[in-house]
Amino acid sequence: MGKGGSCINLAAYIDHTLLKPEATVDDILRLCAEAAEHNFKAVCVNPCYVSLAAHRLAGSGVKVATVVGFPLGATLTAVKVVETQAAVEHKADEIDMVMNIGAAKAGQWAAVVEDIRAVVRAAEGRVVKVIIETALLTDEEKQRACLAILEAGAQFVKTSTGFGPGGATEADVRLLARVAGGRLGIKAAGGIRTREQALKLIAAGATRIGTSVGVSLVK
Repeated sequence: MGKGGSCINLAAYIDHTLLKPEATVDDILRLCAEAAEHNFKAVCVNPCYVSLAAHRLAGSGVKVATVVGFPLGATLTAVKVVETQAAVEHKADEIDMVMNIGAAKAGQWAAVVEDIRAVVRAAEGRVVKVIIETALLTDEEKQRACLAILEAGAQFVKTSTGFGPGGATEADVRLLARVAGGRLGIKAAGGIRTREQALKLIAAGATRIGTSVGVSLVK
């Protein structure tokens, strides 16, 4: 697939996202209807809505992603495991977990790896995306986080929760893509509001786009 905007099926990159705490059942149903209509890659919803989204999207080809350890990453590994197991039971296809950011900042990379690895095991073969909250990390920590994700066996590095101090940037995506070397998917998320922005992030190396405004991006 070419990198030019006219060559890209942007919908196929989009995780149509609604993680606001005030989201209602009707909001989730609308999100799912939009995702099915536009053939988005996935929806991303909070854990309490996984079963609803999975039921609504059955047979549509749209995957259901949910979040674990969200948005701080500071829950116990055992709790992240239970969250992941519940998500699997409720028919989630993908898990977007938050890395233990404090452990990363302290250089406790073995603990970071074990936290991710436990979720990967609990996901039972489903795609695991690890949110590293790039706005809180140095470039060296971003690189180390990518290596930890690879070691732990997850499939994606994701830039941001959307609830942190900053979102996806082209520079961060380029850095993560360089370190990953094609061994990880790169999900750019956080503050992506325009089609032009999404296309620039894809050109920088993003293989998935997390956004709450997916419909306006593909119109």
